[in-house]
Amino acid sequence: MTFNEGMQIDPDAVSSGGGPGRGGKIALGGGAGGLIVLVIALLLGGDPGSLLGDLTGAQDQQQTQSAPAGTPSHCKTGADANKYVDCRIALTTQSLRAVWTDQLPKQTGKKFANLTVRLFSGGVSTGCGQASSAVGPFYCPADRNAYFDTSFFQELVDRFGASGGPLAQEYVVAHEIGHHIQNQLGTLGRAQDDPRGPESGAVRTELQADCYAGIWAYFADKTPAPGGNQPFLKPLSDNDIRDALSAASAVGDDRIQKASTGRVNPEAWTHGSSEERQKWFLAGYKTGQIKSCDTYSAPDLKNPPALR
Repeated sequence: MTFNEGMQIDPDAVSSGGGPGRGGKIALGGGAGGLIVLVIALLLGGDPGSLLGDLTGAQDQQQTQSAPAGTPSHCKTGADANKYVDCRIALTTQSLRAVWTDQLPKQTGKKFANLTVRLFSGGVSTGCGQASSAVGPFYCPADRNAYFDTSFFQELVDRFGASGGPLAQEYVVAHEIGHHIQNQLGTLGRAQDDPRGPESGAVRTELQADCYAGIWAYFADKTPAPGGNQPFLKPLSDNDIRDALSAASAVGDDRIQKASTGRVNPEAWTHGSSEERQKWFLAGYKTGQIKSCDTYSAPDLKNPPALR
């Protein structure tokens, strides 16, 4: 997968660095943001208490950080996005905004509400509390921001065995922005109503975000940049899709549990199995339709209706 080299990267596509801090006001599991961050922390094997600082409400002072900058200055064109991971996140974000600005109102009647994508290193203060890089990528609905430490993408390869291909990285960005779409459509909160287990609301919420990532992939090589007629991406190949499926498989609950504990316990699942994550991504990719991503009504999460 490659971006068309002539694509111009918006200097405001993402923000980077620090930002005004906010004390932790959402208890773990007590708010949608806390849950989304918590389940990622658990999957990555971290201690949520240490990864997120005091997210239980005890800390309420303002943190002092420098104001966030915009897109990194070396990110100018699609050629840079094909070379550098931070530029790739920036241009992927632009592509996602273009796709969802077009498709969300067409398919649901709702206008796409913009979000901020923040690049950080080491740690960051968010509307959901303090987070360290060990949490991995996450979406915070309290501030409508998606957060990425680019070092995670190498960890995805080294620790979880995912492909290092570009679409594997872009799948992760598209998945987190999928949570933003859920936030707009009112389904994100269903994760905390039923937070664990192979058929839980948390698993269905994560699989739906995978499906939304597939929808983006369906339109990414067809949707032109605003004001132009050239799509962001060159046509996706079978190898590109295998890269995305590799990333989806790498972060399946069963695979992570097996690697970390030597056994699989479906009752502790929060994101779904490797097979399920791949299949729901494919359900979105093969149809491009939000209606194909109704994980909450699916009687069998291993067999999305769109793939039957």
